[in-house]
Amino acid sequence: MTLESTAAQPAPEVRFWPVDDLDRLTPDPFLDAVLRDEPVTRIRLPYGEGHAWLVTRYDDVRLVTSDPRFSRERVVGRPVTTMAPTPVASHTAGLQYIDPPRHTGLRRVVARAFTARSMERLRPMTERIAHQLLDAMEESGSPADLMEHLHTPLPIAVVCWFLGVDEGDWRAWAGHSEALLSQADAKERNRSARETTRARVVDLLRRRRDEPAEDLATVLAAAAASGEITDDEAVSLAMAVYVSGGHAVRNNSGSMMYALLTHPEQLDRLRRDPGLVPRAVEELYRFVPHRNGVGIPRIALEDVELGGHVIKEGDVVYNAYVAANRDPAAFPDPDALDFDREGPGHLAFGFGPHFCLASLMARMEADVMITTVLGRFPELRLAVPGDRVEFQREGLIRGPRSLPVAW
Repeated sequence: MTLESTAAQPAPEVRFWPVDDLDRLTPDPFLDAVLRDEPVTRIRLPYGEGHAWLVTRYDDVRLVTSDPRFSRERVVGRPVTTMAPTPVASHTAGLQYIDPPRHTGLRRVVARAFTARSMERLRPMTERIAHQLLDAMEESGSPADLMEHLHTPLPIAVVCWFLGVDEGDWRAWAGHSEALLSQADAKERNRSARETTRARVVDLLRRRRDEPAEDLATVLAAAAASGEITDDEAVSLAMAVYVSGGHAVRNNSGSMMYALLTHPEQLDRLRRDPGLVPRAVEELYRFVPHRNGVGIPRIALEDVELGGHVIKEGDVVYNAYVAANRDPAAFPDPDALDFDREGPGHLAFGFGPHFCLASLMARMEADVMITTVLGRFPELRLAVPGDRVEFQREGLIRGPRSLPVAW
């Protein structure tokens, strides 16, 4: 279908999407409805100005996220309709707001830290800390909160180790992690957390210029010293890894464990066959609705035909990864948690140039947590009914606030 033939079609009605808190792992009914009835539609979110296109189908999301005709960089400074009250102010907002080819060069720098050797060093440390944390949980006795004992401290420890933070400082870094991705009181809590974390990153990079080690901070400090990247870019890269590797992993892994504990047949299967865990992790990433609403939009650089509509040059476009992971055209029977599922890969880590930097770590951590917990506590179960488990409120990333378990 050509642009000329679709241009005359009426644009879809603009729908207001309040992005309400949802119950535990309940899929967003708004996304389910538009995926079914109008997979390329238009929306208005609680903040900002105007409206935006929303893309929900698996193939369409992959196209928009990998097509250079859609720019994240052009979002900077525009008062687009958004979930957050604070617009993107400048290009110092971070790596996520830069387009290729500059974005490609920055990712190439970070890739030097995500080597096979660093991942080999990371897993034994992750397993060691997981066992230490579960030792403390076992000593405290049943029941216990698995979020408090494992899913909160472990991801922060792993990402801090990867960055190069001294082990004695991990707890101090953890204090501001959750606020970085919070909707509640976003203007104050998010700003304060970001400023504090940024100051810690700046100090860490400064120290690594004089005291290099085998960590991400050393890689970034060296690249900044050589002029390959700027100091601001080094800080932005470190913070991107910290946020995705800390707070996001905490919530995603907690949601995965909740999903397993509320699907006893699948849980029993993993107990009998621990070798299935890596495959189960991939299906859990697809199955779990890992975020509320949508993330960073893009701007169309020219007219683009998509789903029978013409997205005009300058239009704002959001991709719904969570909806794409439930597209029945890509994932038949999407409501089922199916460890034998075949077909395309999920989009929980995004797609295209902005694919999540910390995906390797996140996969490894989920594998370690599930394997270690089931090995240590073969009788693990929820200590309360599943519908009484409290999940976070007003957060961008969904996940349990607490996860009471017994054994």
